[in-house]
Amino acid sequence: MVQIKRAKWLPDLRWLLLLPIPLLWCFVERHGLLAFLENRTLDWRFQYRDELPSPVKVVYLDVDSLSLDAIGNMPWSRDLFAKVAVALLKDAKVKVVGFDFVFSDAGIAQSVDRRKLLLGNAEFGRFLNGKPPPPVVLAASYAGWKFFDINGKTERERHLPILSKETRRPEQIEPPEIPAFETSPDANKPRPWTPPVAIGLIDTLGNGTRIVPAWAPNNTNITYYHMAVQLARLYWDLPPDGVRVREGRLEFVREDGALVSALPLVDGQLLEVNWFTRWHSPHTPHAEFVEALEYAQMLESADAAEQAAAKKYFANPVFKDAVVLVGPVDPLLQDLAPTSLDDDAVPKVGVHGNLLKTIVSGNVLRRPGPRGGYAIIFGLTAIVATLSVAGGARALFAKIMALLALAVYVALTFQVFRGTHFVLPLTAPFGAALCTSFVGLLWQVIDEQRAKGRIKGMFGAYVSPQLVDRMVESGDDPQLGGHDAEITAYFSDIQSFSSFSEKLDSGPLVELMNEYLTACTDIVQGEGGTLDKYIGDAVVAMFGAPIPLPDHAYRACVATQLVHLKLAELRAKWQAEGDKWPQIVSRMQSRIGLNSGVCMIGNMGSRTRFNYTMMGDNVNLAARMESGAKQWGAYTMCTEATKAACIQHGGDRVVFRPLGRIVVKGRSQAVPIHEIVGLKEHVTAPTRECVALFEQALSRYYVRDWDRALVLFAQSSELELNVPGKTPGVASNPSLVYIGITEQYKLAPPPENWDGVYVMTEK
Repeated sequence: MVQIKRAKWLPDLRWLLLLPIPLLWCFVERHGLLAFLENRTLDWRFQYRDELPSPVKVVYLDVDSLSLDAIGNMPWSRDLFAKVAVALLKDAKVKVVGFDFVFSDAGIAQSVDRRKLLLGNAEFGRFLNGKPPPPVVLAASYAGWKFFDINGKTERERHLPILSKETRRPEQIEPPEIPAFETSPDANKPRPWTPPVAIGLIDTLGNGTRIVPAWAPNNTNITYYHMAVQLARLYWDLPPDGVRVREGRLEFVREDGALVSALPLVDGQLLEVNWFTRWHSPHTPHAEFVEALEYAQMLESADAAEQAAAKKYFANPVFKDAVVLVGPVDPLLQDLAPTSLDDDAVPKVGVHGNLLKTIVSGNVLRRPGPRGGYAIIFGLTAIVATLSVAGGARALFAKIMALLALAVYVALTFQVFRGTHFVLPLTAPFGAALCTSFVGLLWQVIDEQRAKGRIKGMFGAYVSPQLVDRMVESGDDPQLGGHDAEITAYFSDIQSFSSFSEKLDSGPLVELMNEYLTACTDIVQGEGGTLDKYIGDAVVAMFGAPIPLPDHAYRACVATQLVHLKLAELRAKWQAEGDKWPQIVSRMQSRIGLNSGVCMIGNMGSRTRFNYTMMGDNVNLAARMESGAKQWGAYTMCTEATKAACIQHGGDRVVFRPLGRIVVKGRSQAVPIHEIVGLKEHVTAPTRECVALFEQALSRYYVRDWDRALVLFAQSSELELNVPGKTPGVASNPSLVYIGITEQYKLAPPPENWDGVYVMTEK
C-alpha cells in the first residue's frame, strides 16, 4: 500500500473542532453582549479621527451657573426665553432656535410665584403663536411620570417606544410630554395650549450620546421627530410635512416633492450620532444665556448707548445664519453624559448639535449587516488561527504574521472609520481570532511537547538544549552551515587576569572564576542573550540569535551595566571574606565590548563536532571594542551602530558618552565609538555634568582648539566616576586619556587633512 504523506502547509482537519469558538463569538455579538466593549473601541476611533469641519454653524447658549446666580433657580418666567429668542431671530439673524428644556406645567404648579410664571408662560405663548410661527423647536420627552386615577391614585412611567423592542400596539403608545402654555392665566381653570412651532424629541438611548430615536410612534395622528431632525428641517426651510419616514429611511423633501436628503435608519427608527466637535473646542462656539438676556433687554432701553451695545452684541458674525441651541450646562441641572470625543461628561445638549451636523452633512455612521459581520468574524479567525498554528521552519514567521494580521485589521478599522465613517466590527472578530488561536496554540504546544520529549530523550545527552529545540522546530537533524542575521556581539574580559593566575592556586582560581562566570552568564541569559563560549576568563555571547530580538542592542547594553553592578557586589563580598582572597580579587574589573550588525550565525565546526556560534567582521569589531576599551580608560565600549539601535528601542535609559572616531587595528575605516556610562536610574548628577563637559571638550578637540579642550577635559576629569587611586582597579579614564592625546597634538599637531580620527596601534 502506498502511504500518502500530508503536506506541511495543509491544515489538519481536526482544527475544525475549533469552529464552535467563532460561532460563540457570533452568538454573543448578535445578542448585544459585546456592546460595551465595541462602543469603547468606537470612542477610540472617534478620538483617532478627531474633529471634523462643521457643515452647519451651531452656537450653544449656555444656561450655566452664572445664569442661575443672576436669574435664580428654575423654573424661570418663560418671557425671558421669548426675549432672547426674538433678539436672536430678529437682530442676530439666526436661522433656528432650539430649546433643550421641556416646558412642563409641573414646575409652575409647584412654584411659590405661580402667577408670575403663568404671565411669563402666556407671553412666551404669544411669541410662539406669531404669524408665521417663528423657526423655533421646543423640547418634548418620554422621560418622566404619567399619572392615572384608577381605583385610587397610581403612577406609571412613560417610556420611549423603540420599534425593535416594542410590544404595545400603536393605539396603546402614549405621546411624549409636550410643552403646554396657559393662554388665560387669570382664569380659574386655565386652558392648556400646544404651540404651533416645531416639537422635537430630546430622548436618547444608552448612555445618552450614541444613538437617538429619529421619530417615535404614538396613539395620535402626530409623528414626533427628534429635535435635531426638526432643526435640520427648519435650517433647510422645509415645510412642517417636509420630513417623512419611508422604507427604513429618513427623508427630507421640499414642497414640490424634491428630495433634499435621505438617511438610512437603524431598525427603521434610530440614528447614530457622528460626533463632529468636542464640547470644549475652538470649533464649538458658546455664549451665556444671561448675557444674551441682558443685551436683549437693552434693545428695549431708552438709553441709546445701551441699544448700540446690544445691537453690536447681536451683530456678532458667530450668530448669523446659525442654529442656536439653548440648554442646561451647569452640573447642578444634571444633564451631563460622556461622549465619544470628550474626556469627561459634558452637557447633553451637544447631542442635538452634533446630530444636526450628522444630518446636514449626510455623514451617518454605517455598519455591515449581520451577514457581513459574521463573514468578518470567520474570515479574520481563519487567517489568524491558520497562521498561529503553522509549524515547520517558518513557524515563528507565521506567528508574527498572525499578530501582524490582527494589527492590520485593527488599524484598518480605525482608518476606514476615519475616511468613510464606516464602523467595522472590532471586538467580536478580534476576540474570536485571539481565542481560537490561543486554543489552537495550546493544542499545538501539547503536541510539540510530546514530540520534544521524545527527541530530547534520544539526543539531549549529546547536543546542547538550543540545538535540540531548533531540531524540534525544524524537523531536521542539525547540520553544518549558517545564515546572516543582525545581532549584537558581546565580548567581556577580566582586566589583568594573568595577575590573578599568579596569585591564586588552581583550586581557588576555579572557585573564583566559576562564581564570576555564573553571575555574568545568568545576567546575559536573563536579558535574552545566548552564550557562545568561554575563552578562559572571557565571556562571548550574542543577542538576537538563535531567537530574533528586535531590541537586541538595547538588551546587550543593559546587560553590560548589570554585569558591572553585580561585579561591584561580588567585590564587596570577596573583601568581606577577609584573608580568603588576596587584595587583587577585591579590585577585579571587567571590560566589555559590543557591536551590532549582520553576522554569520549557525553551526560551525567539523562534520562530527560543531557548535552554534557567530562569525564575521562585525564580530571581530566587537572584540576590538573590548580590547580597545583599555586604551580609552573605559570599561564598556560600543560602536555607533549599537548606540543607535539601543536608543531606537530603549529610549534614553542607557546613558552614552562619545569617545571619538577611531580606526581599530586590522581595519582601515573609521568607527565612531562610545562609552556606556550607565543606566539612567543609576547615573548621578555629577556624572551627567562630567559627560556634558567631556562632549564640549571633544568638540573643541575636533577643531584643534587644544587649550580650551585641555581646560574642559581637566574639568571633566574631576567628575569622572572611575578615578585612579580611588576606584578599585582603575588606572585611567577617558578624560585623562584625552588630556594625554591633546597635549601630544598640541606639541606635534596632526596633518592639515586630519579629521579627528585616532588610529589605534594595539588590538
